[in-house]
Amino acid sequence: MPVRIPKARASEVATFGFAGVASFAPFYMMIPGAEERVAHQTARWAPRWERNISYCAPPAQRIAQRVEPRLEKAVKKVEHTLHLEMMAKSVDRRIKYGIDKMSKHH
Repeated sequence: MPVRIPKARASEVATFGFAGVASFAPFYMMIPGAEERVAHQTARWAPRWERNISYCAPPAQRIAQRVEPRLEKAVKKVEHTLHLEMMAKSVDRRIKYGIDKMSKHH
């Protein structure tokens, strides 16, 4: 019986596309003249990007201002319950003990 592969969703296609672009970008930049082509495209598309960003920035800023107090409160609560400083000192002490132990043997 043949194996049926389900059709890829749009999010999967976008994820694989982004991964492909990100992984091949360094190779593209090695091609002679690539920097000039990227600079030309940036100069061409930058005004459009700035318009789009200026359209999206105020709503995102309002959302961030609304979420920030709750998020700050949650972070403080987590910091208080996790005892991060005590854990960090314990890890540091164990690392130093291990280094001292290894240096005495050699």
